[in-house]
Amino acid sequence: MDRRSFIRKAGTTGVGAVAAGAALATPAIAQSSPKITWRLASSFPKSLETVYGGGEVMAKMLSEATDGNFQIQVFAAGELVPGLQAADAASTGTVEVAHTVGYYYWGKDPAWALGSDVPFSLNARGRNAWHYHGGGIELYNEFLAKQNLFGLPGGNTGTQMGGWFRKEINTLDDLKGLKMRIAGFAGAVVEKLGVVPQQLAGGDVYPSLEKGTIDAAEWVGPYDDEKLGFHKVAPYYYYAGWWEGGPTVHFMFNKDKYEELPAAYKAMLHTACRAADADMLQRYDYLNPKALRSLVANGAQLRPFNQEILSACFDAASEIYTEMSAKNEEFRKIWDSMAAFRKDHYLWAQVAEYNFDTFMMVQQRANKL
Repeated sequence: MDRRSFIRKAGTTGVGAVAAGAALATPAIAQSSPKITWRLASSFPKSLETVYGGGEVMAKMLSEATDGNFQIQVFAAGELVPGLQAADAASTGTVEVAHTVGYYYWGKDPAWALGSDVPFSLNARGRNAWHYHGGGIELYNEFLAKQNLFGLPGGNTGTQMGGWFRKEINTLDDLKGLKMRIAGFAGAVVEKLGVVPQQLAGGDVYPSLEKGTIDAAEWVGPYDDEKLGFHKVAPYYYYAGWWEGGPTVHFMFNKDKYEELPAAYKAMLHTACRAADADMLQRYDYLNPKALRSLVANGAQLRPFNQEILSACFDAASEIYTEMSAKNEEFRKIWDSMAAFRKDHYLWAQVAEYNFDTFMMVQQRANKL
């Protein structure tokens, strides 16, 4: 065979093979990386950039991971739908995603609250352990599937503060008749102790405290609370917010839209949500200490809830769990799993974490740090 002819024919065949391979591969790549644009309805205003920012962090990571092919546009509360209707919008397909908190919807069914937070359950670290390794995500999604939603954790504030009070709270009697802005499940607990729960939007809290229309209000923690100026009208700042030891913010996706995604996009979406989940807690842990110092310097008076009040609230919450578990099977299934892990979590936490943290706190109080 002529050497030059052989090489020429082999080269032509090789080029043809490469071209054929490209023709076959290109549609496969296109199908696995389609151009997708979704809309996200947040339950939060842009002014609360830490919690609102969780949606932006997730969307940015997802866009970067897909070379811009999978875009999620983030809209603040009220831009597309009111903040407390974000999950409904995702459920019906008005938007593809909501960034919201499950306990906002607990009035529809108490089981909504269990994916986010309920009184005296778990701190942020324990809740994440239960979510990611204790079956929490799967159990919550069994419930959310009936709402045409699929949920993934998308942020955590850490243990919140117990709120702002116009007067000191020293006994259980001081709670009777107290008008307090407190949301959802926690409102049902304190109501058993004589508190009159009030449902108010964030923008209405300050003027209501100032005028004395309400006597107290819970919000989030130092960083967010300082922006709203509550210390100017209700100086007593109580801790800790036993109703929100580790509240999880969720990304709730329209279930049909989520299931249409290519497998690679689903994997990237899970990764981006998990990163946003961790990022929010880290930001709050960094920002809250500085804000707390600032609040105290400007007149806030820190007060702990005493043991009598905490114990009474704990007992009232336990009664509600028993009542709800008896009449709501979905609630019981999720709560039983969480409560079982709660025993293990606090058993372990007091052995290593608690002792280390307590020692370091003693050093801090002795000005050795």
